[in-house]
Amino acid sequence: MQALGWNVHWQSAFEAAAKTIDGLVPARVTAQFTNQYRIGAEAGELSAEVSGKFQFQAASRSDYPAVGDWVLIQPLPGEQRAVIHGVLPRRTAMIRRAAGSVPEEQVIGTNIDTLFIVNALNGDYNVRKIERYLIVAWESGAAPVVLLTKADLCEDALQRIAEVEAATPGVPVHAVSALQDEGRSELLPYLRQGRTIAVTGSSGAGKSTLLNWLAGEERQIVQGVREDDARGRHTTTHRELFPLPGGFVMMDTPGMRELQLWDSESGRQEAFADIEALSANCRFRDCKHLAEKGCAVREALQDGSLDEHRYASYKKTGRELAHQARKERSVTNRAKKNADKRQVARANNVSLTKDFE
Repeated sequence: MQALGWNVHWQSAFEAAAKTIDGLVPARVTAQFTNQYRIGAEAGELSAEVSGKFQFQAASRSDYPAVGDWVLIQPLPGEQRAVIHGVLPRRTAMIRRAAGSVPEEQVIGTNIDTLFIVNALNGDYNVRKIERYLIVAWESGAAPVVLLTKADLCEDALQRIAEVEAATPGVPVHAVSALQDEGRSELLPYLRQGRTIAVTGSSGAGKSTLLNWLAGEERQIVQGVREDDARGRHTTTHRELFPLPGGFVMMDTPGMRELQLWDSESGRQEAFADIEALSANCRFRDCKHLAEKGCAVREALQDGSLDEHRYASYKKTGRELAHQARKERSVTNRAKKNADKRQVARANNVSLTKDFE
């Protein structure tokens, strides 16, 4: 259990939560499939599914276990299976908007201490993409670190590091090359015993290669990228935890073609802390940064101390979150109206039954 990150905090949380059902033991979700989970417990690796009561009480998909969760399980005697009865309160959670037209959150991983945001120094390099991942990272509660992989393919790595540092104030940025075995020493402070590190980024950025490099052996299959657009195929098809030498745990995640934000306004404020600080110096509290007098943001844009592309990204993500919030309110209101209609229908049905009797 210690190899998966078990400590006194989780022991205390387990003891508080395990009072309702006898025979429960703790475990950690190490992989997630459609309706099945792989978990690590004191007895070893087991397959598991949630109980019927858990399904009935779950209000949304985010209530279900996710990779990284510590869960309360009941092992089935004589089998390598178990039933999940509950999830211990999460310390951190990386969340994005799920695909589809209905606004819904999708939990990517939980109880993450450090989040490696991976972007390759080839055609995949994109500062604006890193900013989006940074919003999610700050919102999750995990400590973000930007890793610029495949540094051996870039002739101006130092310039790229400087560009990313300017767009990620206060966030560590490291350029590494697994092929050349360069940059490993810079990562050692994060790879401490008992810590959980998640790796996220687009397909072909080198996430699985990074995991294999730090593990010292092949844990994940690695595929190449298309040379014309630097896009990779989805080597990793599901989220999974890997205990690695040194006592830390690494979570590999499938590459994302597009990262849709979910309820991330505080994360956006952290990711664009420099622009938020400028806004606080505007003459008017409700400044729109258009043509108002005394606008500190416009002044920074004019004197070049604020990059126009960064400001455009700030505005774009703000509009995206506002639009999503409106859609979510619309869906919530519609669901409430439907629930009220069902309640009225049930009441009318009861009334008609009584009249008939």
